[in-house]
Parts: sequence; structure tokens; C-alpha cells
Amino acid sequence: MSHDGVRPSATRRAAAFLLAGALTVSALSACSSDEKENRPLAGQDIAPAGRALVADGGTLRWAVDAVPATLNTFQADADAATSRVAGAVLPSLFRLDARGRPQPDPAYLESAKVVDTEPRQVVLYRLDQQAVWSDGREIGAADFAAQWRALSGKDSAYWTARNAGYDRIAKIERGHDDLEVKVTFARPYADWKSLFTPLYPKEVMGTPDAFNDGARSKLKVTAGPFALKKVDREDGKVTLVRSTRWWGSPAKLDKIVLRAVPRDERLDALAENKVDLAEVDPDDAERIAAAHGTKTTAASQAAAGAEREKAEKAEKAAKKEKEEKDKKKDEKKGDEDAAEAAARRKALRRYVVRSSLEPAYTQLALNGSEGPLADERVRRAVARALDRTKLAELVLKPLGLPAVPVGSHLALAGQPAYEDNSGALGGQDTKGARALLADAGWILGGPVEKQAKDKKDKKGKDEDEAGEKDTAGSKGEKSEDDDGTYIVGEDDKPGEAEGAGDHGGDGRSEERAARSADGKQYLGEPGAARHGGAPGAYAPMGTAAPARAADTVMAKDGKALSLRFVLPSGPGSASLRAVGDRIARMLRKVGIRTTITKVPDDSYFKDHIASGEYDLALYSWPATAFPATDARPVYAKPVPGADGELKVEQNYTRVGTDRIDQLFDEALVTLDAGKERELMRKADSRIWAGAASIPLYQRPQLTAARPRLVNVGAFGFRTPVYEDMGYQERTPSSASTSSVPSATSS
Repeated sequence: MSHDGVRPSATRRAAAFLLAGALTVSALSACSSDEKENRPLAGQDIAPAGRALVADGGTLRWAVDAVPATLNTFQADADAATSRVAGAVLPSLFRLDARGRPQPDPAYLESAKVVDTEPRQVVLYRLDQQAVWSDGREIGAADFAAQWRALSGKDSAYWTARNAGYDRIAKIERGHDDLEVKVTFARPYADWKSLFTPLYPKEVMGTPDAFNDGARSKLKVTAGPFALKKVDREDGKVTLVRSTRWWGSPAKLDKIVLRAVPRDERLDALAENKVDLAEVDPDDAERIAAAHGTKTTAASQAAAGAEREKAEKAEKAAKKEKEEKDKKKDEKKGDEDAAEAAARRKALRRYVVRSSLEPAYTQLALNGSEGPLADERVRRAVARALDRTKLAELVLKPLGLPAVPVGSHLALAGQPAYEDNSGALGGQDTKGARALLADAGWILGGPVEKQAKDKKDKKGKDEDEAGEKDTAGSKGEKSEDDDGTYIVGEDDKPGEAEGAGDHGGDGRSEERAARSADGKQYLGEPGAARHGGAPGAYAPMGTAAPARAADTVMAKDGKALSLRFVLPSGPGSASLRAVGDRIARMLRKVGIRTTITKVPDDSYFKDHIASGEYDLALYSWPATAFPATDARPVYAKPVPGADGELKVEQNYTRVGTDRIDQLFDEALVTLDAGKERELMRKADSRIWAGAASIPLYQRPQLTAARPRLVNVGAFGFRTPVYEDMGYQERTPSSASTSSVPSATSS
């Protein structure tokens, strides 16, 4: 997974980033004017070329995070590399187009449609007459039936990660001939196009042993433009070769080698000519652009760089001593380093960066199961404190990508179901946020128990004595502790809060500085400078905020309003931490303190998100062409299990309602596409109103590629077409001007 936002990997569909809303308007027809205006914010960037312009032969070395633990996409430990292999070697009955809509793949299907609805829904698949498995057997009803039985959930011997949709099937049978497969549903199923993609042969799905173990490291029978040759876990490679039994347009490439390269090693792998294609993080994309003599992949790198620097200030402080020693290296070593850096820049000039928006969005998750955020008013106040446009600009504007906040939990711009329903919650509103907190009993500048104050004072004293006081204190950050925790909102200097002096601040920074020359104020402390009234007093709703409001914390029952903000600490998470830092400062403006804790990526979900050990967290969800199926477990109302434990499925915010569940259930059974979209929009509006998940921005998708590689790169919504990938055919002019090697060796 990439780390602009860590993502859970359980939801996987044809749309997926691993592996994947909107509302209250009338249903859209297939060709309505509204739908025509709803376009993706960014198109795919794959250097498209007709097949006649693609050379025959060559090897594509493609970086992946790891060698897949399993080649069975329906198992719990399947990942993005699993899906990539499946897409190249197995049938996908439906593929996604540039707007994320499922379209039948003509290589496998002549047609697929609902032929009956009463008394039961019946779908008839008409297979391409040339469609065969690599062993020569025709693809047919036996394969569909084996996959249904394995994934129906009726046989616990199959270790399946999900059975959505398959559990609604009543029977599968042969049609009028071997090319027809008839699927009869016990209950109506709107998302029937999500099924049988990928389709595995009956040899994999036919028995529990074959399903559980047989397909983890090998696929003897395939049916795609490529076939699986070898999974080499020791060398970290998966090798796919052109299939000789493929009946469609033959693959242009001889081989695709998926090479395991961790995110923080991608740039080295590119510079050392180990890979030809690799998804990269913004910092690496900037370095590739710099090697070409440009500032960045877009014009405004400086702003993002400054934000990332702030987010990682504590980490950099720890490395400062080492950096100073490095500067004292002898001259010879310095010359060697300069020569090495020059060679590295030259090597990186062999690549270009292709950019788009990934079909996934980063969200702020609010844990509503306990603490202050169990109160919907507090969650809504957190949401109203955020300027989502600024957060989107922070990440996307420097990359030259559209910085538009995501307006739906269930679809992204360009998908038919998309509509901005954020109005159900409301936009950025500092006064409104404070009013919501006041209604929930939180007092701006209210008294805080002395024990808490003494603990804070001692913490600051210990840090001063250790010589660790952070220069970022003016932004409300404490120096990072040994446990990776620092607090935003303590020992703040007046007049330096986020947004002070701009249209979103209180406009009184100079006045605050003049009134508090010593730069300190303690909550509830007698004599602390306040703009009218006694310490801890709170003006009636609607009264202008005190001059020091941006530096004052909300309090209730002697406790400050403080939230645990958990962020991943991985090498590719700088952008995410910058967003977290900006969010913390936005919350500080309404009186909410945040304690930021950075944790290792491998424990982020298991030990914090899934277990509920957080108040605020940032992670991403994939978009999907089938939100009624795939998004339901993400927003389902948690219910107590037989053992007394709360069953949350994938709803890590632990907030849901019966009405949202009902809307998902209604959407699943309607066969009217327009009605399904309308129901999903209604559900999305209610999800917004619950204020437990706040979509922020669509994730950037940055891919470093050889310039001559075509039909591959940043795909956006569209499913990759593996048989069309390759190297651009050389012409006399391109051969004389291009210095890019063909990279045909593995």
C-alpha cells in the first residue's frame, strides 16, 4: 500500500486499490446531462498508443510492494500484487472504464444480461466461443459453479475473505449450449456484475484444499494474455510470460516481471536500472523531476516541502547531530559523493513521472465508540473546524493535480453515483464548531484540574532541562517523546496560531502578542489575560470569540478537550503527517487539543485502528464500482456479538445507524440502476451527518516509467489492458534522439 494514507486491504473488487457515494437528487439516467458533466478530476496518464505503434517483445520490470503471499484474490492476505497477477492471467468478465463503470470484456463475453426478474432474478452469460483455459478446456458453467460453491459461505472448510453476492445465488447451470451459463439468484442482487471477476478454474475452486493452499504460489491453469511462469520468493520476483493459448490480441511484451521493492527503496531501484515502472511517493517524484532540471512534477513544490518539513521536524531534530558530522567528512569523500549524486541524477533522467488521481480517497476517521467523540456534536465540531480545500491543496496542488475535496463516501468524481453531499454536515465554520462544542458542555477557556496543569508544567520543565524544547513550539508542537508522541496545543505562543491574520483566523494576532508579552497563558489560571469576564467564563452563544480564543482549550468537568491523533511513521508517510499536522492546527483554532502519536506502519491498523485505540486517524478507502456491496461493511452499524464483543466489520469509526443499513439493503435488491444510485446518495448524506468519517482528498497516483513504455502508468479508474502494454516502436528519428534503453532483460 502507498502511504499518502495507509489503507485497509479487506475490500477488493474489480475497481480496487487493494484492493477499493453521494445522494439526495433524482435518479440519473444512463445518459443524463448531470452524468455527462460528472467527469473524473484527472484522466489516466499511460502514454496511450495504438497497437501498431507498440514493438513486439521486451520485458517490463514492474515494482510491487512485496511478492504476493497468495495468488487467490478471495483470501484474506491477498494484496495489490495478487490483483495484478490475476488481472494478467485470469478472466475478468467485467472491466472498469475511464469513469469506473463496469463494462463486459469482449475477450470473454459476447453478452451478459438479466433475462428474468420473476419469480427470481436470472442472469445469462454468453461466453466467447474461443474462450479456453490454458489446458485447452472450454471456460464454462462448471467453473462458475465451483467458484459459487467455494464463495457462498455455506462450507466453512473454504477459507474465504468474503462471500458478498455469491451468498445470494440459488443455482448455476448450463444454458442452451456450452457457451451459455445461467445464474439464478435466491434474492435479487443489484451488483451482479461484480461476480466472477476474476474467474478461477474449477481446479482452484473445486475443493477446500485446492482453494486454501493450491493457489497460494502457483496457478497451473490460466486464461489471459499472460501465464504464470514462476513465483520466486527468495529472489523477490513473480514472472509472467506471454500466453500461447490466448485467443485475443497477443500480448506485445514477452514478459512482465513483478519485482518486490519496498517504497523507501524505489528511487534506488530506478537509479540502478532494476525496474522500468514503479509507483512512487511525492518526494521521489520530485527528485526525478529535479534530475530533468525542473523544480517538481508541478510548479508549486515549495509549499508542500515546507509542510512536510514541519510534520517531520521532530524526526529531523534527532538526526541533526549526525548530519553535522557528515558535513565534516574529508574533501575526497565529498568529491566522491558529488560524483555519485551526479551519476544518480543522470540515471534518473531515464524516467518520467506519469500522474493521475488514484481511485481511492484519504479520510479523517473519528472513533465514536468512547470519549468526547462519542458525542455527535463534538464530531460535527471537529468536521466544521476543517478547511478541506486547504488540506486537498496541501497534497495535490504541488503535484499539478486538481485539489478538489471529495464530496462522497461512496463514489468519486467521474463515477455515475458521485454527488457532493458534504452539505449534510456543512463546510468550515469556526464559530459554528465552537457553538456545537458549547452545546455539548465544553467551555472555551474553562477551568482545568490543577493536576493536569502540573503534569503539563512538569513535562515542559523536563524537556527544557534536557535541552529538547522544539522550535516548532510557536505552532503548538512539543518535542517528540520517546514513544513518538507530542501534543499540539500546549505552551502556545499567542498570535501564531494557524490561520491568524488570514481570512480564516481571528485577525487579532498583533493584539494578542501585545497583551501577552511573556508568550504564556495557562488554562484556568487566575490572572491569565482574558478579553472580559472572569477566568473560565463563557459568553452566550453568538458572542464574538475572545481575543485569545485560538490559543485557548475547551474544557469540561475540569478536563481539557484533548484527542489522540494516531499517524503512521513509515518512510512514505511524510505527506500524511503533514496533513495531520495541519488538521491539528485547525482543531486548535476551535479549542481542541491533539496528542499526536506516530506508530510503525505494520502495527497501525492492527494495534490502533482495528482495535479502536485512537480518537483521530488518517487512512484511505478505495472507490468501487459496487458501493452497495463493498461499502456496506465499512458503514454498517456495529452490533454486539454472541461473545459480548462489538462486531464492527470494517466500520473502524464504530458509528452507524439502522437507517443507513436499511438504505444499503434496499440498494442491493433493486435492479433499477437509477434507483440504486439514489439510495446510495441518501445513505451517503446520512454518513456525512454522522460525522465519523470525513473524506478529504482523492489520493495522488504517481508512477515513474521509461519514456518509451506505452499504455501503462497512472491508470486512474480504468482496468489495465495487459496485452497492449509495451515499448514504443522505434523510428529512425526516435532511435537517434532517445537515450532510453529497451530494458528487455529481466
